[in-house]
Amino acid sequence: MQTTLKSPAVFDGIGLHSGVSVRMVVRPAGPGHGIWFHRTDIEIGDARIPALWHRVDRTPLCTRLENDHGTTVSTVEHIMAALAGCGIHNAEIEIDGPEVPILDGSAAPFMRGLMRRGVRKQDAALWAIEILTPVHVTQPDGARASLLPSDQLEISFSIDFSDAAIGRQTKTLDMRNGAFARELCDSRTFCRQADVDLMHENGLALGGTLENAVVVDGKDVLSPGGFRHDDEAVRHKMLDALGDLALAGAPILGRYEGVRAGHSLTNILLRALFETPGAFRMVLCDAEMAERLPGQGLVWAEIPEVA
Repeated sequence: MQTTLKSPAVFDGIGLHSGVSVRMVVRPAGPGHGIWFHRTDIEIGDARIPALWHRVDRTPLCTRLENDHGTTVSTVEHIMAALAGCGIHNAEIEIDGPEVPILDGSAAPFMRGLMRRGVRKQDAALWAIEILTPVHVTQPDGARASLLPSDQLEISFSIDFSDAAIGRQTKTLDMRNGAFARELCDSRTFCRQADVDLMHENGLALGGTLENAVVVDGKDVLSPGGFRHDDEAVRHKMLDALGDLALAGAPILGRYEGVRAGHSLTNILLRALFETPGAFRMVLCDAEMAERLPGQGLVWAEIPEVA
């Protein structure tokens, strides 16, 4: 069945790129509502934006949504990953600024905040997107992403960075039975010091700190405490992928493969999926099928505690 929250969850913080303080309230919503953002700081024009793939304004450093009136909300990937990881299908997200708070740079604080409020089943059937044929997209630099047939959601990702602190990392996960909570949700966004300097020069990452992002410089990890996992970087890329895939508008039954992929490429992949005849079908989830989705089997104790 479809689900929503039992009561609102509140998150306060700053935007990673804007540096602007923001309050975000994730509220319950009725069956069939989906996920919507509502900019409460905008009084004129349309302040609501659906969390859907065709509303993505392709920005390389985060995922930004925009409605027909030019209202935007950015860095939505972590809250979207948390909603998918909790198996929440319907929510109204009120936000009083242009960017979702970064919190600690991972999805774990969102996961704990949502699960603290509880998930409520609704009297409405859940549909899923079943991948029927492979869909591939590539970029000139060799980055690529694919969706392949599978009877559950799987994510496989490979990265390759010149900085020795990251290097080459590969990981594959079956996302059933709370795997997102156990394996991925506490992995933080990361960047190189040289990239931080460039972003600052261009008015970006104004809210970034060594506490809400893992910053590396060659072989050195500059953030206190270092990595939470030896392969935290690739885990975070998988977290981002889940959040970006959640913009499909329904859970996906298929295998996602990313090689040095980013937000833009995953969105291009979704656009290719929906533009390819016969590449998918919508299926009504029965109890057995629902067990293959990320939010099933989630146990509160498996969500990592973060500072």
